Amino acid sequence: MTPPAASPLWVRACAGMTAWMVLAVGGFAWASPAPPADHQHFDAVIDEVIARYQLPGIAVGVIEDGDISYVRTAGVVVAGSGRPITPDTLFKIASNSKAMTASVLARLVDTGKLRWDDPVQKHLPQFRMHDPWVSREMQVRDLLIHNSGLREGAGDLMLWPEPNHFDREDIIAGLAHLEPQHSFRSRYAYDNLLYVVAGEVAAAAGGASYEELVRREVFEPLGLSGCRVGQIDRDAVADIAQPHMRRDGRNVVIRADRAVIPAITSAAAGGIRCSLDDMLAWAQNWLAPTPQQQAWLSPEQRRAMWTAHMPMPISQRRRDWNGSHFYAYGYGWRLADIDGVWSVSHTGTLAGMYSVLHLLPEQRSGFVVLINGSGGEARTVLDQVLAEHFTKPQSTGSVARYAEELASQSSAPDRPAEPDTSSRRPATVQELARWLGTYRDPWFGEVTVCERAGGVQFESAKSPMLVGEVMRVGERYLVDWHEDSVDAEAWLSFAGGDDGSTLGMAKVDPEADFSYDYEDLAFTRTAACR
Repeated sequence: MTPPAASPLWVRACAGMTAWMVLAVGGFAWASPAPPADHQHFDAVIDEVIARYQLPGIAVGVIEDGDISYVRTAGVVVAGSGRPITPDTLFKIASNSKAMTASVLARLVDTGKLRWDDPVQKHLPQFRMHDPWVSREMQVRDLLIHNSGLREGAGDLMLWPEPNHFDREDIIAGLAHLEPQHSFRSRYAYDNLLYVVAGEVAAAAGGASYEELVRREVFEPLGLSGCRVGQIDRDAVADIAQPHMRRDGRNVVIRADRAVIPAITSAAAGGIRCSLDDMLAWAQNWLAPTPQQQAWLSPEQRRAMWTAHMPMPISQRRRDWNGSHFYAYGYGWRLADIDGVWSVSHTGTLAGMYSVLHLLPEQRSGFVVLINGSGGEARTVLDQVLAEHFTKPQSTGSVARYAEELASQSSAPDRPAEPDTSSRRPATVQELARWLGTYRDPWFGEVTVCERAGGVQFESAKSPMLVGEVMRVGERYLVDWHEDSVDAEAWLSFAGGDDGSTLGMAKVDPEADFSYDYEDLAFTRTAACR
């Protein structure tokens, strides 16, 4: 992305954690090579976050009054490789994909190919929810605002961990078997599956695949030339950040991209990759659109995207840190007040990849953060400190303060404790003999609990990363997954008799990511082990 000639752009590219390169780009000649004071503050904040959380790589960009004023990249695409993160490095933006998906639908509304209040079944006649009335009444707009009544993250095991063998027709078919936890439109609960459905509604109305529509309706008209969706030739692109996790005190790559990165089922919910330059161009389209960008989407649909369609609960931390009184979901965006300033934002979270795009529209300002490591708390802290640069410039908030508060909240006495499973031992074939067999869940499909190499192994047919050894803890059983990046172990609960055995699952750690939605599984034994 090339910034406007009248907009100076400072680029700091760091090949490791210590090497720096500073460039001035744009139409201005600078009298001094020293960056502005605010930019020195940004540097110090980012350096402290990198050091505290030992991040493998990060990319940060800031927009002030419509212009890109600061870009900083640091670290590497792969730990130990020496290959630096650059403004062109592709990151998985995860759920920041949702606003792009919503924009595709908004473009189709502008052209009259669909309406927000169209029944979903008008475009996807096969669409079914658990309740027939909800199936008939669910509108296109409902797919985007997390009001379905499903449990938070319901059915996400059909999307993650990737790769798996679920396709989009599996998602649509599986929804009918997911029982709601609340009534339709009664409350907010974050949902990914319905964004996949939204992508298929767009494909049906737009006459092209979801991937083609995103390229045609978003990437091309807005000049997001680096963004990718669908199958990717890894070596042709080359500059792609890999996800990492902390293991034994160091960053290690997890779920590394293959030479041909396949198209994924979850694309509309969280499967787009973009560079920092692209994300800044995307942000500018919303904060300070050019005449061409204004023509890209009508004022009516821009307002619809940023209208509060579903109230969201306000956490105590959000009240304490931001003084928020308002929090709601638009079409692919979260809307809030922060210290009396209007905020439009979203985060993205995948294994080893974290992002945030945060806009302050009234100030025509905002920022982007992309991280390729275990960066959940790092993102939260950096988001807070950078936001306060705009909403509370005289704040004494610091990385240390917010990091320490987050750490203390994680160890608070009222936080549910993860059970002690240190007494675990491998379950024996003999003690589980009556429960061994092939089980089936109506939406997740087939799993086996069978003898393998003298022990008992749980194995999913359609999610090949969900394979692990069954362990005994006291009178209970859990699955210890073979893949370290699958970081939420599951309790197994067997019941019934030889002809009607059932298997239920639940998270061992009640605070584990909601996308491990084991609680929605209800298996029935269908056959003996083969």
